[in-house]
Amino acid sequence: MNALRKHRVLLRRCLALLLLIPAIAFASPEHPVGKKLKIGVTLHPYYSFVANIVGDRAEVVGLIPAEANPHNYQPQPDDITRAMNIDVLVVNGIGHDEWAFEIIKAAGRRQTLPIIQANASVALIPIGGDQDGIKVVNPHTFVSTTAAIQQVFEIARRLGELDPENAQAYRHNALEYAGRIRALRADFMTRFAALDLSTFRCATTHGGYDYMMQEFGLFVTAVIEPRHGVAPTARQLATTIDTIRKANVRVLFAEKNFAMDLAKPIEAATGVKVFTLSHITGSTYSADEFEVAMRENLETLAEAVEFTQQ
Repeated sequence: MNALRKHRVLLRRCLALLLLIPAIAFASPEHPVGKKLKIGVTLHPYYSFVANIVGDRAEVVGLIPAEANPHNYQPQPDDITRAMNIDVLVVNGIGHDEWAFEIIKAAGRRQTLPIIQANASVALIPIGGDQDGIKVVNPHTFVSTTAAIQQVFEIARRLGELDPENAQAYRHNALEYAGRIRALRADFMTRFAALDLSTFRCATTHGGYDYMMQEFGLFVTAVIEPRHGVAPTARQLATTIDTIRKANVRVLFAEKNFAMDLAKPIEAATGVKVFTLSHITGSTYSADEFEVAMRENLETLAEAVEFTQQ
């Protein structure tokens, strides 16, 4: 009888352990209590987002050097070292930082490094004015205010899951930061409300500004580059010039801090006025870079619209 009782007790314990296994296997990994998270980011705007979310409760690390051009970036040995020493990585994940996954693989972290997909809750749109007419997802969600706020909340939520000790602080900081971004947008909403946007037509050298423009009911008529960093052929350039003329486009947006080689022939052939917008890629990582660059972008956009109404 005693042997039977012991067998039943052992069986119950085994069943209890079996019930616990799924919970253990699928639980979200949590960071050790009292230790600061080291959070890697792939792009300048994400540095700003994360720095404002975590404050002094975590460390933010750029996965690649701040001065590097993230377009067509080629991973370097130091990037792999950084990937080996971070606790989590925030990525764009929809076409703007594919090199990050090469770095993670080279660092041997594909199975162990938590990845935060910043765009998990963002409503994505295609690149406007694409010459091929192919609906390619626009990855530049960080050049906007609405999509930026959505990313900030997504990042804060996921960081809170990884670091429950600071989850409340992350939520509080995200709300405060989002409030500043909303206030920035509201300033320009008032300004745009006084303008007639119905006849505004523009072209861009690169398809990176659709999210920002759609916030104000504006759309891109033509994009000069067939793909970012890819120069158009003579035929593609001629087609773009023809589109600009037929649509009565008066404004061309070129990228700040990048060569104006594409903008100049368009300006000469069509008489458009060239304005420059920031892709939010600077020489240093900073907490205020996104707010500073977006204010400059919105100011430029407003000036361009006002120019067309003279």
